[in-house]
Amino acid sequence: MTTDALTKTRWVYAFGGGGADGDASMKNLLGGKGANLAEMSALGLPVPPGFTITTEACTHYYANDRRYPPNLKEQVEQGLTKVEELTGKKFGDASNPLLVSVRSGARASMPGMMDTVLNLGLNDKTVEGLAALAGDRRFAFDSYRRFIQMYSNVVLGLDHHMFEEILDEHKERLDVTIDTALGAEDWERVVADYKRHVEAELGQPFPQDPNDQLWGAIGAVFASWMNDRAKFYRRMHDIPESWGTAVNVQSMVFGNMGETSATGVAFTRNPSTGEHKLYGEFLINAQGEDVVAGIRTPQALTRAAREEMGEKAPSMEEALPEVFAQFKDVVERLERHYRDMQDIEFTVERGRLYMLQTRNGKRTAKAALKVAVDLANEGLITQEEAVMRVEPASLDQLLHPTIDPASPRDVIATGLPASPGAATGKIVFDAETAEKLGTAGEAVILVREETSPEDIRGMDAARGIVTARGGMTSHAAVVARGMGRPCVSGAGEIRIDGKGGELHARGRTFKEGEIISIDGSTGEVLAGVVKMIEPELSGDFATLMSWADRVRRLKVRANAETALDAKTARQFGAEGIGLCRTEHMFFDPARIAAVREMILADDEAGRRAALEKILPMQRADFAQLFEIMEGLPVTIRLLDPPLHEFLPHTEEDVAAVAEATGLDAEKLLRRAKELHEVNPMLGHRGCRLGVAYPEIYEIQVRAIIEAAIEVAASDKAAPCPEIMHPLVAKGEEMKFLRELTDRTAQAVMAEKGRQIEYMVGTMVELPRAAIRAGDLAEHAEFFSFGTNDLTQTTFGISRDDSGRFLGAYLEKGIFEKDPFVSLDQEGVGDLIRIAAERGRAARPKVKLGICGEHGGDPASIAFCEKTGLDYVSCSPYRVPIARLAAAQAVIGEREKDR
Repeated sequence: MTTDALTKTRWVYAFGGGGADGDASMKNLLGGKGANLAEMSALGLPVPPGFTITTEACTHYYANDRRYPPNLKEQVEQGLTKVEELTGKKFGDASNPLLVSVRSGARASMPGMMDTVLNLGLNDKTVEGLAALAGDRRFAFDSYRRFIQMYSNVVLGLDHHMFEEILDEHKERLDVTIDTALGAEDWERVVADYKRHVEAELGQPFPQDPNDQLWGAIGAVFASWMNDRAKFYRRMHDIPESWGTAVNVQSMVFGNMGETSATGVAFTRNPSTGEHKLYGEFLINAQGEDVVAGIRTPQALTRAAREEMGEKAPSMEEALPEVFAQFKDVVERLERHYRDMQDIEFTVERGRLYMLQTRNGKRTAKAALKVAVDLANEGLITQEEAVMRVEPASLDQLLHPTIDPASPRDVIATGLPASPGAATGKIVFDAETAEKLGTAGEAVILVREETSPEDIRGMDAARGIVTARGGMTSHAAVVARGMGRPCVSGAGEIRIDGKGGELHARGRTFKEGEIISIDGSTGEVLAGVVKMIEPELSGDFATLMSWADRVRRLKVRANAETALDAKTARQFGAEGIGLCRTEHMFFDPARIAAVREMILADDEAGRRAALEKILPMQRADFAQLFEIMEGLPVTIRLLDPPLHEFLPHTEEDVAAVAEATGLDAEKLLRRAKELHEVNPMLGHRGCRLGVAYPEIYEIQVRAIIEAAIEVAASDKAAPCPEIMHPLVAKGEEMKFLRELTDRTAQAVMAEKGRQIEYMVGTMVELPRAAIRAGDLAEHAEFFSFGTNDLTQTTFGISRDDSGRFLGAYLEKGIFEKDPFVSLDQEGVGDLIRIAAERGRAARPKVKLGICGEHGGDPASIAFCEKTGLDYVSCSPYRVPIARLAAAQAVIGEREKDR
């Protein structure tokens, strides 16, 4: 922007006196607080006058080495003059002083993350004028001491604890416990001690010039946009740094002017439950920070709430009945106007009500559902608007047991919140023990350095999983989410002593068998038992999901390979299985021996003999899934992992397996070494197994077709199997595998004398497969984008090891989001777009879906909707999230086109 353009830019917008320069639609420019102050002013509500410095001024400030725009000072002076006219007071005047608050206000609500200064404009002269105007010296010096403490902390960088210590010393001297017991002379002495402390710390007196105070506070609010807690909050909630914050300068009103003055915070509905009852608290003879600081115990707003809590102190309804009646009318009007639950701050000054803020209130997932459904049923919003009001990811809170917020937490370690929910159980360090104890009905938490596919049964038996290594898409994380097990991964501060049977963390030791709890939604590991809250999936949840289903276009399937997975998926509304990983079925003790026998075989005949033992087991697995899915599509991925994963690796494990199975120990160890690969993720796996050992895929195809015929012949709905070949890169591979599949399927159908429909496709998880999708589509009827591996192979980053360094990338802004959690739409997304376009050019009706972990991520689902995919597939417990996100994607695209 040129200097000329800068000088013409409007940086300051006034509000108050029944009018405003802005309105609620200008949230991006004025921030949420400023836009809503303007809106309330225009509605004629009692808002203390003030002005808002725009978010653009903040972005200019950071883009220009923390310098203000050239004409900002002039515009701020004009804004102050207008406030002076509306209030009849003058800023800095010794006899009739205007005092102001200086508050932040980003476009997205960030409660408590940035800084505020109240009572600004007080000094040794104006405090006397305030005392005379109010006729209350005690109130004036109480306000002055508050200002010195807050300004010194926020602007001058002094520790607020030192001021609290000074105040505590005065309370001890006077033998009182609450601030309101101090009189005017007491506060004067506190103020004098505060000022002495500032001068001793800084080597100069507390600033007396109100204009210096004002610009110091404005600079502090802008600076707080980049403080650590604000940056952390933005990362948590995906708020861009480039948005900046506005600054609101507003004339002060005082809740600390005696027994007819008060301050408080209110929600128009209960933010925890969504119940349609006024919720909040207030304090008589106090300022706003007293309510949230816990210095005094707040009182209830309504008589009913006071009685429900068993409190003795009068409610606002009882203590200030006339003001309360006015307040109740105002907050009901605000909810109707904004058509959402409001979070409101207010002050009563000598019996007169002032509204200081309104915003859409933060709420739990349970409350969000109830408020959205109730508002729609009350006719305030439409059903589609209700669908847009609930954050899809927040549904995780409802789909799993969660820790009671009132329960104390003894945190012993933290890691990544890899799979939501909470669990309590005995510590176990190996899958076998987990399976043994879990099968016997005991609650266990499996704690491992990291998990492997061989741990699947122990993971299934455990109530929750903790790993010291691994990221959000590590084996443990992916499998745990699929099972609905809470999981904390990458808890690097945990040290596991497997031989000694001990877990060490933060200087504490826990032995195997001791009780711990985990919170997979926060990544916390806790000592002992914590109280849980069980999920409820009826009522408002069911209502909102039915509204979402009417809107969405994308089908939602589940990644599932066990009967429990499939039943859970159906319960949550899945429209089929988008990924059945057949290798997970091979780790059953009854099957692993046959798998190992196949791997040890010296020739094809030996391999086929071993595979024949697996055939009936796989057939039974598939038949069970087909029956549960009742005619819905079931995509079955043929064997994907390298064969070495099925073999023991240490001499100790080899000996144990040999003894249990009768297999030759020496041969087992030799074969494990032969199959060892430097980089197995890019090695002999996926369809490369099917090319090298066609008999493996032939047996699996036979099991699928035989199971489908078996179910179709019963009174169950005819199944719809989709046979998927993993890791295909070339059209020639797909041609070979298609012919193998069709040849085997036709042979089975000829044997059984029954035809069934099936589809053959591939998992697109390599950049070459995406780029040459037209070649694949000549032989593949569907593509399922395996976005976990496609992300790995595109970035050249191992998802299992990325947790070690991705944090630094996120911290430095190189990545906005973890690409294994939310799809990289520019790079990986481009590959998907290319594959979709080229695949459809070769086969117009090719079916397209994704089955990686991104299938349950709302931002990734929005991408799938925009790209025109047919379905997404995700872990069973994320199916409702995907259903809601798919509906929101449709509504979002529709709104863009308007």
